[in-house]
Amino acid sequence: MKAKTAKALEEARYLVDRGYPKDSAVRFISNHHRLAIEERFILMRVIVKSDVARIRSSRMQKLEDLKDQTIFIDGYNVLITTESLLGGHPVYSCDDGFLRDSRGIFRSYKVSSLTALALNQILDLLAQAGPARTEVLLDQQMSRSGEMAEMIKGMMAERHLCGTARTARDVDRLLKATRGIVLTSDGNVIDSLDHIMDLPREIARRSGIRPLTL
Repeated sequence: MKAKTAKALEEARYLVDRGYPKDSAVRFISNHHRLAIEERFILMRVIVKSDVARIRSSRMQKLEDLKDQTIFIDGYNVLITTESLLGGHPVYSCDDGFLRDSRGIFRSYKVSSLTALALNQILDLLAQAGPARTEVLLDQQMSRSGEMAEMIKGMMAERHLCGTARTARDVDRLLKATRGIVLTSDGNVIDSLDHIMDLPREIARRSGIRPLTL
């Protein structure tokens, strides 16, 4: 990591921990150090206020905690991060312990050669965990989400995973209202829940992939 980026990270963390809004702190510090757009995006993804990070980390579940539970998956969130891991793209271990990539491709996501590989890894791990029911939620606004849902349902059936995959226009709201364990790294969703799991982190651990740290 460049020295100026490391310095910017330290300074932005300092401001965020003292109550400054993250958007404003990162923008101010990034402008001061003349960071590139990608570096600014990384700071936004990685930095989490210390007290918020501790709360989030305390709610993190392990793979074995999924057994016989109802789980909900933030479909594209988990899929894109897993694809980034398997494709060798930068994935960061953030201040709250969750993994996040830095590609920023959510709205422009397209199925690629990594998609089937990532889904196989995700669903194989869930089959091993043995949840009572699995619901995969996919943002309806994303191109070809319906086809993605059908593909996932077929792959779940092959593994005898009870549950479904479906599209919705308000995935975040639905996830926040659940009472099961939610698999996501979306901070906005995490802060409304008591039980969360970061499945890509487990995939990284089992695959021997070391996420980047700042």
